[in-house]
Amino acid sequence: MTSTILDLKNAPGHQVLAAAGKKILRPGGRAATEQLFEWANFQPGETVLELASSFGYSAIALAQQYGVRVVGVEKNPSSVARARENVAIAGLTNQIEIIEGDILQLQQISGSFDYVLAEAILTMQPAIAKAKILSGIASRLKPGGTFLAHELLASNQQEKIHRDLAQAIRVNATPLSDTEWISTIEASGLKVIRYSTGAMSLLQIPHLIQDEGIITTIQILWNVLTHPQIRQRVLAMRRTFQRYSQDLGYIIFSAQRNS
Repeated sequence: MTSTILDLKNAPGHQVLAAAGKKILRPGGRAATEQLFEWANFQPGETVLELASSFGYSAIALAQQYGVRVVGVEKNPSSVARARENVAIAGLTNQIEIIEGDILQLQQISGSFDYVLAEAILTMQPAIAKAKILSGIASRLKPGGTFLAHELLASNQQEKIHRDLAQAIRVNATPLSDTEWISTIEASGLKVIRYSTGAMSLLQIPHLIQDEGIITTIQILWNVLTHPQIRQRVLAMRRTFQRYSQDLGYIIFSAQRNS
C-alpha cells in the first residue's frame, strides 16, 4: 500500500489501483498480454523496448520467460529507482536496463530494437501525442521489427466513454474503435499484421483472481474495503466500466515496420 504518499482523490486510476496492490493493469488482463507474446514468438537474445515500464514487473517477466534483453523507459524518477531495485533483486541487471525518459521523446533513445511494447499507453494520449509516440516507435524499430500493443477499445459511444472515463480515472483517456486504431497505427508507417478484441475485465473478480492470484486478490479487496478513498475511486472506475460494458473493451495488435 502506498496510499499515504498519493493524492488518492486526484491520482490517475492506474496509480490508485497500484496503491491497492494491483500489478496487472491492462484492460484485457494477463490472458490478452500472453496472446500478444504468443504472436511475438520472442527468441533469446532479441531486444525489446518497453514504454512506461513502471516498477519493472513486465520487463522482469519478459527477461525471465523468454531470455530477451529489455530496455524499459519510465518518466517517473521514483518508479525508475524502484524498477532498478526490482531488477537487481531478480538478478537481471545484465538483461534489463531501466532508463528515465519521456515516451514522447523516443528519438533520444539510442539503438534500434526487434520489438517495441506498449500496454495501456496510447489510450491515455490525445491524437497529436498518439501520432508522435507512434512515429517514435517506428524510428526505434529495426527494419521488419514488431510493435506490440494492448489498449482500450471503444466500439460505440466514444464521446460519452471519453467523458466518463476522464472523470473516473482522472486521465484524458481516448480509446478508439478497431478501425480507428488500425488507421492511426498505419499512418505512422507501421503495418498491422494481426489484432484481436475482447471484453474489459480489469475489475471483475474472476479476472482479478486469474491475473493476481487468490492471495493477492484478497489483499487488494481488503485494501479497497478498509481505505475509504481507495474504495471510492475503485468503485467509481468499476461503475464506469460496467456502464459501458457493451461498448468498452480491449484490443491487442501486432504491427511491423516496413523494411
